[in-house]
Amino acid sequence: MRRIAIVGAGKIGSMIAEMLASCGSYAVSVLDRDPAQLARLQVSGPITRTPVDIADASALTGALSGSFAVLNAGPFQLTTRIATAACEAGAHYLDLTEDVASTRTVRALADGADSAFIPQCGLAPGFVTIVANDLINRFDSLHDVRMRVGALPQFPVGPLGYNLTWSTDGVINEYCEPCEAIVDGQLRHTLPLEEVEPFALDGVQYEAFNTSGGLGSLCDTLLGRVRNLNYRTIRYPGHAAIMRVLLNDLGLRDRRPLLKDILDTAVPATTQDVVIVFVSVTGQSGGRLTQHSYARHIRAAEIGGVTRSAIQITTASGICAVLDLLAEGRLPQRGFVRQEQVALPDFLANRFGRNYADPQAGDLAPPAAAQHAA
Repeated sequence: MRRIAIVGAGKIGSMIAEMLASCGSYAVSVLDRDPAQLARLQVSGPITRTPVDIADASALTGALSGSFAVLNAGPFQLTTRIATAACEAGAHYLDLTEDVASTRTVRALADGADSAFIPQCGLAPGFVTIVANDLINRFDSLHDVRMRVGALPQFPVGPLGYNLTWSTDGVINEYCEPCEAIVDGQLRHTLPLEEVEPFALDGVQYEAFNTSGGLGSLCDTLLGRVRNLNYRTIRYPGHAAIMRVLLNDLGLRDRRPLLKDILDTAVPATTQDVVIVFVSVTGQSGGRLTQHSYARHIRAAEIGGVTRSAIQITTASGICAVLDLLAEGRLPQRGFVRQEQVALPDFLANRFGRNYADPQAGDLAPPAAAQHAA
């Protein structure tokens, strides 16, 4: 039984621990600097709870030694520290970060490493990247790739139309940092919270706007092959305008701890959420201009006797499925591994990846749906 170390006992770390501990294939240890947080973990399977000071590099490396893989579910600010410790411990490394700078560091650590480094294994980047690459491979040449993802309350209240379902720090980071895109064939950095577009699925009106990190490594992969590539976050209408007031007009972009305190205090958390994934690719296929689209709804569900939010389920399913594929030898065993190297059929056939494929999750369109323009 392979030993797995999960760093971070928060919402996502708890869900990862539940999935891996209950599947019977892994011996799971959860590491966190807060013993009280470890004690609160709700996991139905056997786990080891390990308090460790993540700021102590030698203690962290020692705690990770002997692990087959380290799954980083900690705050994005700790990505570099945890990845470095995993490298020194000789373990495979997987994370969920959408932070662009942190991923560059992980890529540098992977250079010449004897283990695999697989960042961005969550929802976006992560699953949405795998879907986009599957659609892209159906074309002879590419025109446009559009990726849209949102984690939203099922029952929105108030002008923000938003509840906290995952890391507040992560939300603020993606709303503040520059966004990568390919525009007219050129790599560009676009502004977060801009280029707001109306967006509708299944009769519900949304908006989508630029946020940072959702493309993962796709800009590097597709530069020179695609005319336009962009990622936007889905929210209910009006959300972006309010966040622009807070970040830009009130200057909270430069006072992120204060903004985090405001959001944590004023915006309620919920487990009654829905994750929306929509990817659309256009290009030439068989001599015709063609569009392929993929869409899913995934909702909260009870797992291990506990109601888990959709963002917990989708994010944890992503990293657990990639871990399985790595353990089965279906992914490279050393160096930097991109999400684009994960085959969508393999992912959806996986016991964890099936959380995305279940028909009861609410398909919006079949993965192979195509529309042809004359």
